[in-house]
Amino acid sequence: MYGKAIAPEYQGALTTLSVNSSLTDVLAAATEQLSAAEQAGERSEVARCGLAVAEAHRRLGQVEDADRAWKASYRTAREVGDTAAMAWALWSGGTLARQRGAFPLAWRLLGLAAELGERGGDIVVRGYSLAGLAETGRIQGDYEAVGRLHEQLLAEARKRGEARHTVWALEGIAQMHRNTGSYDSAYAMFEEAADIAAGADDRRGRAWALRGLADVVSVRDEDTPSALRLLSEAEEICRAMSLSSALAYNHKMRANVLYRAGRYAEARDFYEQALARFQGMSEPRGEALSRLGLTKSLARLGRDRALTMAELADLEAAFARIGLRHAREMAARAREELASDTPPAARAGEGSPVMATPSTRTAPMTRTTASTRTTASTRATTAPTPAGVNRTEEAVR
Repeated sequence: MYGKAIAPEYQGALTTLSVNSSLTDVLAAATEQLSAAEQAGERSEVARCGLAVAEAHRRLGQVEDADRAWKASYRTAREVGDTAAMAWALWSGGTLARQRGAFPLAWRLLGLAAELGERGGDIVVRGYSLAGLAETGRIQGDYEAVGRLHEQLLAEARKRGEARHTVWALEGIAQMHRNTGSYDSAYAMFEEAADIAAGADDRRGRAWALRGLADVVSVRDEDTPSALRLLSEAEEICRAMSLSSALAYNHKMRANVLYRAGRYAEARDFYEQALARFQGMSEPRGEALSRLGLTKSLARLGRDRALTMAELADLEAAFARIGLRHAREMAARAREELASDTPPAARAGEGSPVMATPSTRTAPMTRTTASTRTTASTRATTAPTPAGVNRTEEAVR
């Protein structure tokens, strides 16, 4: 049903690279081809090689280099009138903006990328950009607005047999199920994603799916050894492919699992590792989530309560400032939990908004209603106005 996973962001002379190519190898090859294209005066090729350079830097956590590269790719594509290449560059820039916590910019760039992709006849970049919009809304906790878009993109990916996009959509929907307490549904979707990724040789997709499975196994089944084994398998993939961001989130999840098991000192150590990684790549969401877990672990290890409450209040404000609704709720719950000095029952740990009781394990994820469908769907499908285009041009400068 599904073919081998491909990496459409590797274009031109770089199409021989695979979705599993090490990011350090991608960066080296893309930089070499970019230089060759510049010397040959092949401007369209410069734009497309520049895209691969930008994506390699982004996934390696080198955000300043990534920012320069996607903007250079966009400018070059614009100079030669390559609308599809412009769309791909904006997709990269929008994805980087989301990674850095600049959500309004992410919405703007990804929305324009989707519109340019449609205008340029590139349905792949349009689909990737719509997926980026859906993921941005999901990360911000706006499940009602983007749930339907996730399901729409999943149906389209299944119909076309696109393994990589199917895996992404399954993982996104699974995460929303997990965060609303539907653990059985979440497990089934993460498991399907892992199986499809394995069959399509999509190692990155499988690493993220294994992380999701570990989370559910820990919170639902309280099976710490199995969760840690799944995370170890995922970590091997992250290290082999130099997936810096995925590795940082893997370490944060390992810390979550250890915290739920009452192994607070070990959890503290992994939260500190994850925090250092996120700080090194300027990723505020991961940094703040790691700080939250670290604060909770230190509290369990006897840290002064007043310091803990002050740190949690600061984190709650930080999540609100970044625009992370679900994370803000997590910080508020942690403050209530630690203020009363109750044990971390429910095995919810960081990242779970509900108690893992029989009555909530299979509760359906909140569905999109007519009154809540406008936010993400309108952003994803409405063509940018000239003013919006001009603001994007300013962002590229």
